[in-house]
Amino acid sequence: MIEDSYKQRGLRNKLVKKMREKGISDERVLEAIGKVPRHAFFDAALLGHAYEDKAFPIGEGQTISQPYTVAFQTEKLLISPGDKVLEIGTGSGYQAAVLLEMGAKVYTIEYNRKLYEHTRDFLPLLGYKPYFFYGDGSKGIPAKAPYDKIIVTAGAPGVPTALTDQLVENGILIIPVGDREKQKMLRITKKNSKLVKEEFDNFAFVPLLGDQGWK
Repeated sequence: MIEDSYKQRGLRNKLVKKMREKGISDERVLEAIGKVPRHAFFDAALLGHAYEDKAFPIGEGQTISQPYTVAFQTEKLLISPGDKVLEIGTGSGYQAAVLLEMGAKVYTIEYNRKLYEHTRDFLPLLGYKPYFFYGDGSKGIPAKAPYDKIIVTAGAPGVPTALTDQLVENGILIIPVGDREKQKMLRITKKNSKLVKEEFDNFAFVPLLGDQGWK
């Protein structure tokens, strides 16, 4: 059982306040951020930084995303309870935990085998049980498609057609697109079988690897 102390809950409340100050207004997103014990995802050496609004390394060249980035992407997905969500890039599992707290049914795929195995074994210990997959997330998980929402937690060189093809009508894809250093956050909505694109702020993600990502 992961310890969740009064102090840690207080630090989460401060983090939620910071998210609100930075423009996150969806109360359900803020409530989910306030429930997920982010400190549980950190090694002992970095534990004191768990509730800072920063990304931190989790090994294998990957990071646990900045809380604001998680909140921003989640808010733009317009999650409703029961939504079937595909997450590209399981990473630490923190984003999946936030989506599960919001009542989504989560399918998550990870490209790195060590990370996949670690998070697959670890996340259920916190009570979070998405459907885990190992493989090339740039191609989605066609066998489980279609999805109401798709979230990509790595920077892509373009929007993979494999992912937009796996969206339901009126489904939403949120994806950072750009070069390896900086990406523009895009929201793609499938309307009448056409793709409507919205652009938001710039972010910096680790690269999306795979057939329709970075080689």
